[in-house]
Amino acid sequence: MSDRRGDTRLPRTLRPRRMRRMRRGRSVRGIPLRAIAPNTVTALALCSGLTAIRFAIDGKWELAVLMVLIAGMLDGIDGKIARMMRGESRFGAELDSLSDAISFGVAPALILYLWSLQTLGRFGWMIALIHALFCALRLARFNAQIDAEEQPHKSAGFLTGVPAPAAAVLALLPLYLWLFTDEPHLRSPAVVAPWTAFIAVLMISSVATFAPHVRLKQRIRFEAVAVLVVLVAALVAAPWPTLAVIAILYLVSIPFSVRSYRRVRQLRAAGTVRDGAPE
Repeated sequence: MSDRRGDTRLPRTLRPRRMRRMRRGRSVRGIPLRAIAPNTVTALALCSGLTAIRFAIDGKWELAVLMVLIAGMLDGIDGKIARMMRGESRFGAELDSLSDAISFGVAPALILYLWSLQTLGRFGWMIALIHALFCALRLARFNAQIDAEEQPHKSAGFLTGVPAPAAAVLALLPLYLWLFTDEPHLRSPAVVAPWTAFIAVLMISSVATFAPHVRLKQRIRFEAVAVLVVLVAALVAAPWPTLAVIAILYLVSIPFSVRSYRRVRQLRAAGTVRDGAPE
């Protein structure tokens, strides 16, 4: 009796546990091979953001800004690589958000704090925290709306608020101007603190901004390449004034994007424009 109980009942009680472990083992899969390349690029962007913090601690402001820009370029291509290789994954999306929070939230906040805001003491640290926190809030809002069916800005071809990489470039504008002109007033916390807070608010705002995806007509692609070459040459020859001009032009474009989105919304309400086609 005891032998039969030991032979039959005990394995029956253990069998569900084994089956659950086997099912879990079969359902949990590793990262697909095609997703390694884009995730590696995203990890490099994260490393660039962390390295920017290291250079800021050492007072090497030019290198700190350069690493943030490199993180931005890597962030711009990792998604394209993922789509090209069909390597999109939930893991990659979460890693990308983590990288953005460090590279475009924490890194610029610490750079500005060590460069200028630390002279304000606790208030300066609060401004740096606001930038990093609002960047994280923006990314959390973006992740929460990924599966939402109703996204008016996205369906019309616009973004909601200033994206994190653009906000990092905008937040560092006083630093670009200071590196170019060596004007001490540009380093003043009275200038840097309100500017940093203003850019942080733009990140979590609901204003419509132009999406970076631009479809060029075939007849103007050569002109677009020429403009890109000139832009790269300007960045190499005179990086700080060029970055300042880019940041200012982006800010100037925001009222136009708001007006353009309002027009698209009116046309869509009238049924005369398709989704994703901003005018």
